[in-house]
Amino acid sequence: MTQVVRTAAELRIADHLRPAGATAAEVADAESLDPQATFRFLRACAPLGLASCQDGERFTATPLLRTLRAGRPGSLRDLALYGGTASHWAPWGNLSQAIRTGSPQTVATLGAPLFDWLAAHPEDAAVFTASMNAMTRGLARQLADVIDLKDAGTAVDVGGASGNFVHTLMLRHPELTGVVLDLPHAGADAMASAERLGVADRFTFVGGDFFEKVPAGDVHLLKFVLHDWDDDSAVRILENCRDALTPGGRVLIAELVVDRLGERGLPPLMDLNMMALSTGRERSVDEFRCLCQRAGLHLSRVSASASLVSVLEAVPASSGADAWGA
Repeated sequence: MTQVVRTAAELRIADHLRPAGATAAEVADAESLDPQATFRFLRACAPLGLASCQDGERFTATPLLRTLRAGRPGSLRDLALYGGTASHWAPWGNLSQAIRTGSPQTVATLGAPLFDWLAAHPEDAAVFTASMNAMTRGLARQLADVIDLKDAGTAVDVGGASGNFVHTLMLRHPELTGVVLDLPHAGADAMASAERLGVADRFTFVGGDFFEKVPAGDVHLLKFVLHDWDDDSAVRILENCRDALTPGGRVLIAELVVDRLGERGLPPLMDLNMMALSTGRERSVDEFRCLCQRAGLHLSRVSASASLVSVLEAVPASSGADAWGA
C-alpha cells in the first residue's frame, strides 16, 4: 500500500485525473508510461480509495487521492514520496530483525545510521526534509491553538529545520522573536521561509548541534525531536534546553503520546517506525515525565491538540506545580 501511494504521488496521478478524469492511455501518454501497466496500476488504486472508474475506461480522482496533488495547501504528496524511499522502506523490510535485536536496521540495510545516510545522499535528504515540512505545515496551526506565548519574548525551535513551527507561532504573536537551531545546511531554507512569511526581521537561524549547546530563550520548542533518540540522548537535549532557559522559561515538547494499550491509531505504528529507523521511540506521559526528571525538569502540563500530537510543558524542577491539561 505504501508503494502504491508513493507511486501515485511520484507519477502525479491526482493531477492527471483532474478535473474530469482520464483514461489509462491518457495518463500513460502524459507521463511516458506503459499503457497496459498504467491501467493495471489505476485499477489497483480503486480498491484503496484512490480512484474510481464507472465505465471500465475513465478513472476519476477521489478526495483521498486529491491530498497527493502537488503545490496545494495541506498536500501530503511529499510525505507519501518519503514513505517509499530506500532510507525508509529498506529498514522496514528488516522489522523482524529489529524486534529480535531491539536495534534499528538502518546500518544493516543502508550501511549507516539514518541521518548520516541522508547527509551523504542529498537528493533523498531533500525528500525527507520536504516531507517533514509538509507534516509540520499541517500540524503547526493546531499546536499553536494550545500554546500560550503571551509572556514569551523569544521562542527557540530546537532542531526546527526550515522553521515552519516557530514561524507559525510568530505569525500568531507579532511581538515574538523566533530562533531556529539546526545543522547549518538548513539555514537557507529557514531564512527564505521567514522572508516569504514577512517575519525575517524577528527571526534568526543558528547553525549548531543541540547535543552541544542551545541558544537562550524564554521557550524552547522540541517538535518531533525526542522521538528520534534513545533516553540518554533525549535527556542530554533536555538538559541543554534547561540550561539555556531564561528565568521563568519553559520547554514545550510536541510529540505523539502512547498511553492506552490496544487503542487504534498512529502512535503505536509510529513507534515501530522509530524502532526500525532509529534508536528513538514514541513514549507515554510517564516516560516523558521520567526523561524530564532526569534532565532537572518538572513536567507540569500535558495539552491535547486537535491533531494526534500533544504538547507537554516542562519547567525547571524547582518551579511550577502540576497543571494537567485536557
